[in-house]
Amino acid sequence: MKFELSQSFDRPPAVLWKFYATDHIENHPRWDPDMSLEKETDGPIAVGTVIRRHITRGETPVNGTMEVVEFEVERAMGVVINDGPMETHGRAIFEPDGDGGTRVVLEIDMPWLDETEMDPNMIAGLIQRSLDTMKDLVESEY
Repeated sequence: MKFELSQSFDRPPAVLWKFYATDHIENHPRWDPDMSLEKETDGPIAVGTVIRRHITRGETPVNGTMEVVEFEVERAMGVVINDGPMETHGRAIFEPDGDGGTRVVLEIDMPWLDETEMDPNMIAGLIQRSLDTMKDLVESEY
């Protein structure tokens, strides 16, 4: 299943980039409280960074990794997520929006999941909830 959702923010791309990409490990659990992250590689987040993930959503906790495969400052961050045998591709795109704002587009591809196993609207709702929480955090803190 593939998803594409977006959110407009009343903040410039540099602010969104710092919040989402540069400070991803600290902030991701803030917009998705069922997730904890720990960086496995040294240095700032960049292509090649590997992040360990622990997800407590659902009945069984899931451990996995996320590798940064695209990191174009203030434009896009792409990751490959491996949670056990499931590989997910995610990408966040940062676009100027209006007078100093930013539109963030999240593209998520879960080829291992089909509509008979899980309601696509539920997954889209979780992604949108994360975007809405990001908006609240960014616009109240920056």
